[in-house]
Amino acid sequence: MPARVVVIGDALIDELVDDEGTTHLVGGSALNVAVGLGILGVPATLVAMIGDDIDGALIRSHLDDFGVRLLPTITPDGTGVARSERVEGEPRYSFSDSMVARTVAFDDAQRAAIAEAQVVAVSGFPFDVEPQVELLEEALGASGHRVVAVDPNPRTGLLHDADAFRERLIAFGGTAQLLKLGDDDARLLFGQQVGEVAPRLLARYPYVLATEGRDGASVRVGDARWRHATLVAPDAVVDTMGAGDAVFASVLAEIATHGLSEIDWYEALKRAMGVAAATVAHPGALLRIPG
Repeated sequence: MPARVVVIGDALIDELVDDEGTTHLVGGSALNVAVGLGILGVPATLVAMIGDDIDGALIRSHLDDFGVRLLPTITPDGTGVARSERVEGEPRYSFSDSMVARTVAFDDAQRAAIAEAQVVAVSGFPFDVEPQVELLEEALGASGHRVVAVDPNPRTGLLHDADAFRERLIAFGGTAQLLKLGDDDARLLFGQQVGEVAPRLLARYPYVLATEGRDGASVRVGDARWRHATLVAPDAVVDTMGAGDAVFASVLAEIATHGLSEIDWYEALKRAMGVAAATVAHPGALLRIPG
């Protein structure tokens, strides 16, 4: 039985705008990962901020549908909204004020779940907000048996201070073992491609998982490196929104099932690329299992 994974980060409403109109979907990087874990058969708990409103109720219902436990921080400012306009299949985002001011309280229930977890994932977290990072590190504590994995998922409209975000993310490698970083994220935070910045990251993170779009994905562990090419056919892409979250969820499922040190990384990347290919062949960010 896979270990339960606690996922900490964003839950929101995606407002998708295209030529045909506006669609509202439940989303957020941490929520996508938690739901993806549920689809993959891994028990998951989500720690995230929502409002006591209709959008918050939609998020609760969506998580219930996939068996994901929610431990929310309730904000009086309303559930966060990310407005996405499609340009050649890629999303461009703007965010509601409540999303820009996102906060996790790390209350007693959330801390208890984190303390009991063998695997904790952090996705879409405000690393440039020092009090939030301090609360996160305090909640994680110094447990040696826990695996902590992080996907920073920075977004231009949510960054308060890119330099602070980058430096605190690097420092977080003293707490987390695995960093997942996409090519777009590396360019935003470091001004480099992910392969170029990986050596610097390996000084803090023992494992670096890089997603590189059409070049597939790779894992670096010290001097060792595994890579798998994308399995996405160019004419099969419908929506790239959930690709990175699907890869992260797939790798977390491997960690929860086998343990970080026992993973066959080539096979894990192959499975993750299959999941990503199935996901981008459908609209929305919901993880799909290859048929």
